[in-house]
Amino acid sequence: MRYKMIATDLDDTLLDEHSNISARNREAILAAVEKGVIFVIATGRMFKTSVGYLEDIGIDGDSHIINYHGALLKRAKSGEILLHRPLNNSVAIEIAEEAKKQDCHVSLFIDDNLYISGENEYSKYYQSLAKIELEEVGDLGRYLSKTKSDPSKMSIIRWDGKLDDVEAGLKENFGHRLSILQSRPYFLEITDRLATKGQTLGWLAERKGIKPEEIIAFGDGHNDLDMLIFAGLGVAVANARPELLEAADLVTSSNTEDGVAEVIEKYILS
Repeated sequence: MRYKMIATDLDDTLLDEHSNISARNREAILAAVEKGVIFVIATGRMFKTSVGYLEDIGIDGDSHIINYHGALLKRAKSGEILLHRPLNNSVAIEIAEEAKKQDCHVSLFIDDNLYISGENEYSKYYQSLAKIELEEVGDLGRYLSKTKSDPSKMSIIRWDGKLDDVEAGLKENFGHRLSILQSRPYFLEITDRLATKGQTLGWLAERKGIKPEEIIAFGDGHNDLDMLIFAGLGVAVANARPELLEAADLVTSSNTEDGVAEVIEKYILS
C-alpha cells in the first residue's frame, strides 16, 4: 500500500513532554513530504498555537491544519479557510447558560481568539499550557447574544471530580446536536456534531482524491478516535487512552519515544 497522506495529533502524540518535535520525528515527516505525501496536523488547539509547528518541521508549502477538533480547516501560510463548522450562536448561548448554572469555567474560541467571563484559577491554568492572550467579557451568554458570534469551540475546565457529571448532563441535553468529549484530564471540549477530526479529514481527503486506505493517522485521545477509525492505518501511540489502544490498527512507541517516526519509517520510507 502506498500511503499518500499523514494526519497527526499534536499534544501527547507528535509532541514530546516539553511540547517539542523531536529531530527523528521531524526528519521522518520531511522525508515523507519529499516523497509527495501530504502532511496534516489535526489538533484541538487554536490555529495560532499550532501553525508554528509546521515551521519547526521545515515544511515550506501551504499545508493544511485541522483545528478545534475538526471545526476549522485552514491553509497554513495563506490562512485561507477551507472549512468551518462552528457552533450555532443560539446553541452556544444555551451551553453557556447551562454551564453557568453548574458553576463551570467556560472558554469561548471565536475567530481564533479566546474569551472568558473572568480570570480565575482555571483560566490561569490554561494560560500556563497554551501561553496565549485572553479577553474577559463578563457573562458569556450575554456576550454571545450581543455579538451574535458562532464559536468554533467551547471548552470547560474542571478538576473537582465532577467533569464526568457535567459531560453526562450536556450529552443528555445537547448530545444530538454536538460533539462533547474529554480531550485531556480536566478538559471537556464542545463542538458542532459535524466538527470532528475524522469527518474533517474525510472532507479534505475526498477533495484531494485520496482514499481512506491511503491515509495514516496518529492519535492518543478521545478526540482522535474517529480519525483513527477513518484512516486506513489508524495508529495509537503507546501512551494513548485505553479506548484508542483497543480501536487502533497499530500501536507504536510513545510520544516521548518517536512513535510517529517509527511508523513513517516503516510504512512510507522503507
